[in-house]
Amino acid sequence: MVKVTQRLGGLVLRFAAFCAALGAVIAMVTSRERSSFFVLSLVAKYSDLAAFKYFVIANAIVSVYSFLVLFLPKESLLWKFVVVLDLMVTMLLTSSLSAAVAVAQVGKRGNANAGWLPICGQVPRFCDQITGALIAGLVALILYVFLLIFSIHSVVDPFLLRKS
Repeated sequence: MVKVTQRLGGLVLRFAAFCAALGAVIAMVTSRERSSFFVLSLVAKYSDLAAFKYFVIANAIVSVYSFLVLFLPKESLLWKFVVVLDLMVTMLLTSSLSAAVAVAQVGKRGNANAGWLPICGQVPRFCDQITGALIAGLVALILYVFLLIFSIHSVVDPFLLRKS
């Protein structure tokens, strides 16, 4: 009964992480807004910024990986490798989220020392959608931290931990 509960818990966590990462990709890719003032026109889209592209690519990789691992049999010897992949995916999510948050922060508040003005006043819907994508990415990251702990716990023999 415990193994069934562990397997089900792992599947639920992995499916939730898949949904969060996929949601982050969809929210980021569909973020686009056009704003005009007088003669000038501004089009804000995620693909204009390398950090946002990296965020999309990383979350797409995580989505595919999460989906594929959902169908991996628990008895497979690959589960020891899944722990390593979960660690790599967690690091990938951390780096992509931190890069995207840094760029989003500059877009929202600007940087007076560099002379960069905030753009969220001109394209608020774009900024709101980016914020939603970043929140979904953060949820995926938190879920992957739990998945990493869960994967380590399921692979390492609990009796070995007591003897040391």
